[in-house]
Amino acid sequence: MKPRHKRMAIIAAGLAALGIAAALVLNAFQSNLVFFFSPSQVVANEAPRGKAFRIGGMVEAGSLKRENDGLTVHFRVTDTAQTIPVIYTGILPDLFKEGKGVVAQGRLMPDGAFVATEVLAKHDENYMPPDAAHAIQQAQKAQKTVITR
Repeated sequence: MKPRHKRMAIIAAGLAALGIAAALVLNAFQSNLVFFFSPSQVVANEAPRGKAFRIGGMVEAGSLKRENDGLTVHFRVTDTAQTIPVIYTGILPDLFKEGKGVVAQGRLMPDGAFVATEVLAKHDENYMPPDAAHAIQQAQKAQKTVITR
C-alpha cells in the first residue's frame, strides 16, 4: 500500500471512530434528558405519557397525607390554575412543606396521578426553579384574563 493510501485509511478510520463516539454520546444524552412541565401543561396533555419528566409548582396547602408505612406520602402540586396529585415513597427533603415550591421527577399514571421517584424542595425563601416560577406566573396571568372577561 502506498503511503498516501495508508494516510487516507487512517483518516477514514479516525473519522469513523469519531462518528461512532459522537453517536454514543448523543444517545446517552437523549436517554437521560428529562423535561419540565407545569400542572397546567400536564392537564393540557403536553406532558409525555409513559416517559419520565419533572413537574413543578407549589405544594397545595392541606394536601399532604402520609400512609401508615411512614414512607409513602400523597400531596398535590399546583401552579394556582391546575393541580396534579403526586405519590412519593421515600424520605422527603427537610425543606419540603405545604405552600412551598417543589419539583418532582417521575411518571404520569393512566389515572392522572404522578408517581415521583425524586422530590426536590427549594432551598431558601427567595429561590424557586426558574421553570416553576415561570409556569406559576403564566398560570396566574391566564387566570386573571379569564376573571376579567
